[in-house]
Amino acid sequence: MAHAHGVHPAPGPGEASFVSPSKPMRILALLLLLTVCATAQTVRRIDGYRGIWFTLGQFSEYGDKYSGGLGTYTAKHRPLAAYSPTADKTFFVYGGTTEQGERHLLAMIGAYDHATGLVEKPVVVHDKLTVDDPHDNPSLSIDAEGRLWVFVSGRGQRRPGFIYRSREPHSIDAGFEQTLEGEFTYPQPWYVPGKGFLLLMTRYTAGRELYWQSSPDGLDWTPAEKIVSGGHYQMSARRGDCVATAYNAHPNRSVDQRTNLYYLESCDMGRTWQTIDGETITPPLDLLDSPALIADYRSSGRLVYLKDMHFEADGSPVLLFITSRDYRAGPSGDPRRWTIARRDQGAWSFRQAMPASHNYDMGTFAIEHDGTWRLTAPTEPGPQRWGAGGEVALWSSSDRGETWQKIRNVTADSPRNHSYVRRPLNAHPDFDFFWADGDPGGLSISRMYFADRSGKAVFQLPYEMERAVEMPIRIE
Repeated sequence: MAHAHGVHPAPGPGEASFVSPSKPMRILALLLLLTVCATAQTVRRIDGYRGIWFTLGQFSEYGDKYSGGLGTYTAKHRPLAAYSPTADKTFFVYGGTTEQGERHLLAMIGAYDHATGLVEKPVVVHDKLTVDDPHDNPSLSIDAEGRLWVFVSGRGQRRPGFIYRSREPHSIDAGFEQTLEGEFTYPQPWYVPGKGFLLLMTRYTAGRELYWQSSPDGLDWTPAEKIVSGGHYQMSARRGDCVATAYNAHPNRSVDQRTNLYYLESCDMGRTWQTIDGETITPPLDLLDSPALIADYRSSGRLVYLKDMHFEADGSPVLLFITSRDYRAGPSGDPRRWTIARRDQGAWSFRQAMPASHNYDMGTFAIEHDGTWRLTAPTEPGPQRWGAGGEVALWSSSDRGETWQKIRNVTADSPRNHSYVRRPLNAHPDFDFFWADGDPGGLSISRMYFADRSGKAVFQLPYEMERAVEMPIRIE
């Protein structure tokens, strides 16, 4: 990724220009007025929340490997949303499009105002032009000044990634300015207060390999450094000054052979990396033979699909993933299980939760202040039986994942499967998780939803918007 410092684009609409104090004030006022008008024209909004539909096109007896409404895809894009107490708003990014039946990908951002209960018309941060692939979806970070940073994923070395910064703090109204174009896929930006950004990402240098970069201000970036060689996916999370990553391996560089589970963390913005036991490693680590290994699933022929991670009160990581016997959709992958990895007396402990029906079912995991664990995911059968997603349910555990109780069904009797349930950073109880729906069996409309922490109050984001701000639609 090239440095952004010193190579910003020439000042455009909405950016300040120097005016000599000797010029008449009316000229200055006119220039300011023109600047405001130009800024308004550069902010492109879509008249509603319209998720992207996608098919991977890899079919077997029970349908595509994955397809459907993938506005909040992938599990390797994180974070997708964050609550700002200063603005009392939840900002969220997603892969959108212009209208029903359209597969033109737009990197979008929306805002929900908790004081008013209204959502703004979403803003186009980046137009992916000829791309319809939600691997290019965005992720989101917020800095100490309240600036919104949108990291638009690229795809391998064929399509670049982009970084954008909001022109105003805590707001999408003034639009965004591009600060960088470079090579990164599956961006996972973590803002560490007082230190800056640590960006975890994938590069297609030899299969899928894991890299990191850091920046004190989002503008000047260190050179990309490789953490792991040979082909991997990862999920990550921040705890204080530390950023942790859990990843799997792709033997023979094949994503259809993804297996095993590994863990590393860095508490100094990527300069050094340690195992869970505090051993400092020398990157890049090898594909399979690694001190970061915490579970060998390869020897038993099990595949690993990463979902989410969180931390207990003492800082111990908890990992959520699905294990499977087959990469294809359908019963050949059974038994599939939602699985939890946690720490017990200095060692990893693994607990199977409820059954899963698809490798690409995606849920979110949280640990409450009282120690309650919650899992929100499409664990119930949906209208498209063998497709990704299903009906969303809320589960709870009071014994650190030993046993689980279903609290309620969040969705029911839906026309399309719900998928890729995501949770904002610092989530507000009124906007605790959000997702999209879509028909995995064929091109369909994709609507977007969010729900409160209890799972009782479920809202659809308006697909059609006539006004600048509107009330989400309560789903009864």
